[in-house]
Amino acid sequence: MKKGPLFYAKILLFGEYGIIKDSKGLAIPYNSYQGALKTSEQLTEKQADSNKKLQDYLTYLSDLKTDLVSFDLETLATDIAQGLYFDSSIPQGYGVGSSGALVAAIYDKYALEKITVLENLTKEKLLYLKEVFGLMESYFHGKSSGLDPLNSYLSIPILIKAKNELEATGIPAQNEGKGAVFLLDSEMVGETAPMVTAFMEKMKNEGFRKMLKDEFTKHTDACIDDFLKADIKSLFSNVKQLSKVVLQNFKPMIPKQFHKIWEKGLQSDDYYLKLCGSGGGGYMLGFTEDFEKTKQLLNDYKLEVVYTF
Repeated sequence: MKKGPLFYAKILLFGEYGIIKDSKGLAIPYNSYQGALKTSEQLTEKQADSNKKLQDYLTYLSDLKTDLVSFDLETLATDIAQGLYFDSSIPQGYGVGSSGALVAAIYDKYALEKITVLENLTKEKLLYLKEVFGLMESYFHGKSSGLDPLNSYLSIPILIKAKNELEATGIPAQNEGKGAVFLLDSEMVGETAPMVTAFMEKMKNEGFRKMLKDEFTKHTDACIDDFLKADIKSLFSNVKQLSKVVLQNFKPMIPKQFHKIWEKGLQSDDYYLKLCGSGGGGYMLGFTEDFEKTKQLLNDYKLEVVYTF
């Protein structure tokens, strides 16, 4: 069996939906889940399904009309015929970048004249990669920012300052404190495309656009500044405001059975929840200053720690 390099899941800590409309965003790699391209002569049912999907994806790449990037499609076709599949532990429809890791792996192996991770990654190169990845990932979501594959490909935190301004960034070292950012498993699969469509529909409403600019973007940007400066006190105050705004204005993106849990966190100040990716299922992101206590409060659910304060 031949195996390619590993590509990790990603978590968009802040900026979901907002980055479509120019708020800041902060994405970090999440090494608990990863995927790699592999080849095997004897495919299991799951591997055969992945192989078939790669065949469909090859058709998409072959039909791409773009001068941005070209691929060694002949080798890709040969590899698929010889049992190429994507072996991934990244849950699909969970907002942690399963298609992003696949796109990164395909670019890494089959793109001609590719930009490598070892180069000096100028702003221009990052934007170019993001555009290429957006094009490649659109096959899976309809419209993609390209951020998930970019994060997976580079495996470093990325700060989105505006639509056409991004940079690789460092995040503060984790402390072994009581506080944590965590994932809450809704145990439901979320579909990205219908959620993005619902959001675009809401964007036609002037009041919604105003809320996005005056409240959602303002709190998102403040959360990112606080997180990067490790100002935990201010971070929790801004996360609370953001959590409130999301509950009030993004209800369709939050699975119904989690509305009460979301509200409880806001009322008790024990934890605050926000969307992870497009919502509608998958994971939600939580912030707490006392993870052990939160774990007891949410003991009916699976929680995973992403980062500790």
